[in-house]
Amino acid sequence: MSGPTVELTIDGVPVVVPHGTPLLEAAREAGVDIPHLCYHPALSSAGSCGLCLVEVKGKLVQACREQAQPGMEVCTDGGRISRLRKLILELILSDHPQDCLTCERSGACDLQRYAYRYQLDANRFMGPDHERREAAPREDNPFIRYEPEKCVLCGRCVRVCAEVQGRHVLGYAGRGFASEVTSPFARPLTETNCELCGQCVAVCPSGALTERERRFTGREWEFRVTTTVCPFCGCGCPLTLHLLKDQIVRVSGGRDGFRLCVKGRFGLSFVHREDRLRAPMVRRQGKLTESSWEEALSSVAAKLREIREQHGPQAVAGMSSAKCTNEDNYLFQKLLRATLGTNNVDHCARLCHAPTVAGLAQSFGSGAMTNSIADIEEATCLLITGSNTTEAHPIVAQAVIRAARRGARLIVADPRRIELADIADVHLRQRPGTDVAWLNGMAHVILEEGLWNSEFVEQRCEGLEELREALAPYTPEAVEELTGIPADDLRRAACLYADSQRSTIVYSMGITQHTTGTDNVLAVANLAMLTGHIGRRGTGVNPLRGQNNVQGACDLGALPNVFPGYQPVSDPSARAKFEQAWGAPLPAAPGLTAVEIIDAARAGEIKALLIMGENPLVTHPDQRHVREALAALELLVVLDIFPSETSELAHVVLPAASFAEKDGTFTSTERRVQRLRCALPPPGEAWADWEILCRLSTRLGFPMAYGHPQEIMDEIASLTPIYGGISYARLDGEGLQWPCPHPDHPGTPVLHQEEFTRGKGRFHPVRYQGPTEIPDEEYPFALTTGRVLNHFHSRTMTRRVRGLQELLPEGYVEIHPADAAQLGMIPDTLVRVTSRRGSIVTLARVTQRAQEGTVFIPFHFAEAAANALTPADSLDPSSKIPALKACAVRLEHIGPD
Repeated sequence: MSGPTVELTIDGVPVVVPHGTPLLEAAREAGVDIPHLCYHPALSSAGSCGLCLVEVKGKLVQACREQAQPGMEVCTDGGRISRLRKLILELILSDHPQDCLTCERSGACDLQRYAYRYQLDANRFMGPDHERREAAPREDNPFIRYEPEKCVLCGRCVRVCAEVQGRHVLGYAGRGFASEVTSPFARPLTETNCELCGQCVAVCPSGALTERERRFTGREWEFRVTTTVCPFCGCGCPLTLHLLKDQIVRVSGGRDGFRLCVKGRFGLSFVHREDRLRAPMVRRQGKLTESSWEEALSSVAAKLREIREQHGPQAVAGMSSAKCTNEDNYLFQKLLRATLGTNNVDHCARLCHAPTVAGLAQSFGSGAMTNSIADIEEATCLLITGSNTTEAHPIVAQAVIRAARRGARLIVADPRRIELADIADVHLRQRPGTDVAWLNGMAHVILEEGLWNSEFVEQRCEGLEELREALAPYTPEAVEELTGIPADDLRRAACLYADSQRSTIVYSMGITQHTTGTDNVLAVANLAMLTGHIGRRGTGVNPLRGQNNVQGACDLGALPNVFPGYQPVSDPSARAKFEQAWGAPLPAAPGLTAVEIIDAARAGEIKALLIMGENPLVTHPDQRHVREALAALELLVVLDIFPSETSELAHVVLPAASFAEKDGTFTSTERRVQRLRCALPPPGEAWADWEILCRLSTRLGFPMAYGHPQEIMDEIASLTPIYGGISYARLDGEGLQWPCPHPDHPGTPVLHQEEFTRGKGRFHPVRYQGPTEIPDEEYPFALTTGRVLNHFHSRTMTRRVRGLQELLPEGYVEIHPADAAQLGMIPDTLVRVTSRRGSIVTLARVTQRAQEGTVFIPFHFAEAAANALTPADSLDPSSKIPALKACAVRLEHIGPD
């Protein structure tokens, strides 16, 4: 226990707690449960229910609001305290439905628990003529049921919406007996700025707020629970599955019971969809038909052997998956390297954060988030760029909003007016693809104004003079010409970032998915080192990984140039270590990247492709190009949980287990390794990916015999220094953040505290290069793409969830009102969007969020696939990422939907 403490006595038990602890929490330390309805440890204290009254020196005080003081003697129950609590409960229950027999919260209701505890088998205030509130239940959205008659007006939902989510959707209306919690003007939640995160449901102490879809599906005491990890974005939220008869009935937050987004809480029903893959399928006479595992694996092994013998191992390639576990990814790259003899293995990080791995490794020596998500709240200035955080990483956005509410300065750099721009001190609205220019411009101002941290730079960095020379042309006025950002806004942003005590940079794919993606990351790193905002809590460079295990897939070697732990395949000592451990010769030359694999397949150089948990026909650029490449393969094998656009072209499809049906680990964006736990059996004959890989490898003559993923993790730890101290036994709590080099190591929440991984941080001068494809007379608009809150990538997961589909059933293109007016476009009518590669038809959404001359399309919708438009022939020279965030398009109005 760090910091000042106080000692007091609670019901005769001595207790020592930190200074400032509420008496209610201090009582918990003494093993005493003080009744309460309005209090929640994650929220401000309202003191509205009155149940937590305790006695201190004969005086009644509220335990939720009164802080522990030295020498206090506290009595928590008995005598007048019990009488008062019973009176309060009677008053609440006199206006409360007595329907515990059918209430969904029965068995987990605080009000019910306290009524039983205080033996309220009768109520003095209830009679034949007593007045009661009457209000019909509200189901004005896909996920949440609200029964106002059961509301105890504790205000938890109001406070969690305001204080945790920052939405302020709920509030009190009416007075006295007519008081109720409601939305503004009682509008449906879908017509407010509610995210339907369900935090209000999670904190409700009664049955007023419950999950709609769990109604009459099971009682709380019937459920078995499994704690695991969310399968969506990289935040790594722990969650608890509440199951009955192998069905997920409801979902709650793992560690604190809440802090989930709409997808994590309400988006997991895809697991039980009827169209899950349940048996292997083999293409016969042009049609995929069900087969046995024996036939499917035998045919795959035979064809792989044939191709390898005729064309060599370099004719084989594999795409691993950021949605699969660390153990799955480790075995996948081992299968490609040790069993098949090729380094042609990659995964979707190539399309999102390959520049992060390349750029931060060059600057710092480690290509990962430097700090923890919790650190973000400690920042006094936040620079958010290339990240629509509230939609793509909602839990991180909560931390950003709370930091801003406490006074942190917020700088947002984004061509669109994203939600965080509404609370930003400065919104830098750059043209797409001009990030190096404005980042260099900020660094220029910091140097010119003398705002750089000379002590930090001199002691811990190298290459300053080369950087200074390269930054000279990037005056604010010159940057304004290149980017459209007003010079004064750039100066203000630079001063805010440099002058702050603890500044942090949070970025995502908005700056990585460019042909200059690595340069963008290098420029970000330059900014952090120049100001010394790295190596401390509340600072750092923090890339937000898009999928649940992008970080882990990179860590475990699902990349063409490194073994697990970023050990280069070209390093003889690293190669010798893995050859000895695996018992097989390994290739020395780096393999092809994901985009290069597609190119090589189209050219006939790659003959066989194994794809695990990915859908490149939707996620890769230039959809027509990808289709031609996949169609040219002699063998396409897809492991997945659903049929997909890619599996429709496969020769063999193998049914895999979902996240809820297997054990393993995920590594979140903050480098936190966490346990995934099997909660239910996979459907039909589906197997976990690691089991499929083991059996296939064995059939290819390289036996892999693991009895459980734990054994795979033990092998990973023995070969991967950054995971050296990680084992399942150590992951039962909150997980561990790598590097964790030995079994006694506590993990590393903050990187580069004393020195950088590479020794000294290296400044890399980068020069602005414009996008390879810019708007012209034929294609006058710049297209950028991204995510929305209610969906996750393609149709494999969230688009199979009824409620999420109800919220956003189809794609759209955002266009500025001025551009729409010039083109004669009417909101919510169909438009055709065309690039040099293809064309799609989608809805027009006319909004000020879009920048004039720029349009935005979400990439979740295969029927209006953004990647039918994006280019595959323009790559970042260092990381080989394609330009998914900047290309030229034209729009044509079609008419009504």
